[in-house]
Amino acid sequence: MLDWLRAQAAKRPLWMSVLMLFCVYMAFVYVPWDLLVKPTAADEEVWFGVRFHGTAAKWLAVPHWAIYAAGCFGFWRMKAWMWPWAAVYAGQVALSMLIWPILYGEGAARFALGLVFGALFLIPTLALWRARALFEAPPEPLHKRYGGWALVTGASAGIGAAFARELAAQGLSCVLVARREDELRTLAGSLETSFGVETRVVVADLTRESEMERVLREVADLEIGVLVNNAGVGYAGRFDLQDAARLADLVKLNCLAPVVLTSKLLAGMKRRGRGAVLFLGSVAGSQPLPLHALYAASKAFDNLLGEALWAELAGSGIDVLSVLPGSTRTEFSRRADQLEHAGATAESVVADAIEALGHQPSVICGWWNWVRANAGARLLPRSTLAIAAGKVMETYAQSSDE
Repeated sequence: MLDWLRAQAAKRPLWMSVLMLFCVYMAFVYVPWDLLVKPTAADEEVWFGVRFHGTAAKWLAVPHWAIYAAGCFGFWRMKAWMWPWAAVYAGQVALSMLIWPILYGEGAARFALGLVFGALFLIPTLALWRARALFEAPPEPLHKRYGGWALVTGASAGIGAAFARELAAQGLSCVLVARREDELRTLAGSLETSFGVETRVVVADLTRESEMERVLREVADLEIGVLVNNAGVGYAGRFDLQDAARLADLVKLNCLAPVVLTSKLLAGMKRRGRGAVLFLGSVAGSQPLPLHALYAASKAFDNLLGEALWAELAGSGIDVLSVLPGSTRTEFSRRADQLEHAGATAESVVADAIEALGHQPSVICGWWNWVRANAGARLLPRSTLAIAAGKVMETYAQSSDE
């Protein structure tokens, strides 16, 4: 844990980490207490040096909370929009500390106090104003963070192909793994031409354990720095009417293949002290999903495995991320015997994943998917949640006896 904390602190100057911790305290301790516990009659807020009391203070605490919550996220992720707005807000605080003692203090000393307090708070204001380069610094390219080669399973189409294109754009040579050779070779040629990277095509059926081991033999001479466990399949319909062999293949592809590949490739990453492993989970794994029962269970496995490994490997130089997309515009629905429906693009899923990598254990792609993954599971009884999810899935699933 200490190694992870040190790694997080290294992403910004010490004084900025102190400001981030102050924002955390204000957003998660002080302002919630002020809003929810402190009596209205005793409440007080200050804006631009002017004091507000009672109901007005309660209402003005809300933007204070929003600003400090944004500050937590902005400092943590070093977002470009923090400049100039962090300095602007800090300047407002400095102005308030200048005016407040003058307006509400007594005697000539109030002017001196205003100047002293204003000057003190002007220090972080100027520091934030001069930190533009820190906030707007481009992220380090992935090939410099993790090494020269990535392995992407399920790379022939959809999210896997989008991951391969983004990784190649950031300078990583790519091992492309899937069953469809023609699509893989077309993608490989495109990556080599567009980005000047090397590629290696491995045609494999990852529902077979012997093929998983063959993939590992095919890349034994490479230093794989990024592993994207993307290959997966769905299977919609009533569980009691589904084919047992196809169900077993789903578990092998969605669960066993990521376990085998990750287990073997982690050794090299640990030895080199850097690497990244991504698991393509799903918001479907956040709840029971009738008519997609085994698929949802397999994605819950991927979600939890990735988050657990993130904690196990924190501070080791190896970043782990569970990626939880919702409906995505790929061929997945058709292959799962499910009616196709609207969703995000594969490219937007990859963009969310790359942005989150190295910062958090999992990412839910899209605000509506975040609501779906959290609201029901936290607010509804499990029985109600399962029944409601089943009603939704009836809209999309094609029964296996049609």
